[in-house]
Amino acid sequence: MDTRDNILRAATKVFAERGLGGGRINLISRAARSNDRMIYYYFGSKERLFIEVLEKVYRDMWDAESALALDLSDPVAALAQVVNFTMDHYLAHPEMLTILNNENLHEGKYVSRSKQLKALSSPALDLMSRIYSAGVEQGVFRKGVKPFELYLSILALNYFYVSNRHTLSAFLGIDLLGDSLKSWRRWVVEVITRAVQR
Repeated sequence: MDTRDNILRAATKVFAERGLGGGRINLISRAARSNDRMIYYYFGSKERLFIEVLEKVYRDMWDAESALALDLSDPVAALAQVVNFTMDHYLAHPEMLTILNNENLHEGKYVSRSKQLKALSSPALDLMSRIYSAGVEQGVFRKGVKPFELYLSILALNYFYVSNRHTLSAFLGIDLLGDSLKSWRRWVVEVITRAVQR
């Protein structure tokens, strides 16, 4: 792994733990076993580094999503596969959620500066469009559903569950990562499938 990638990985960890405000350059350089000068050399500023971290967490998700072996001859199963992939990705990458939560506190100030992120959203929506179109063509999905809203529903239902699991587990007195997780997975698949079925 080269120095730049090493810094990016270290910054992802530090920003996930401390946010943009607490993710100081010296902490990142120490975590990367590098020095402050190299961070400024590769990224120019802490803000630019944070933007690249945002790009990385989105790109990692899209790369994994695009590698899914979806069978469009069975659009219902393909849709369920995307639902479960999304949950799996959020659970495996909690740093993504904390970084995005932090960016939302900044009202999307940094993500809006990224040209790459606009490009990354397009393939994800195209994937959902292909699944939905296959379902309409086969007569299993109803017409009139916007693939964007379908995809956003999947993201929202899984994101909320994972990002709020600690507070909701305490508030509801239920371990949301225990048996409830299996039940929630089934529920989200059912909700999403019923939303599009004829």
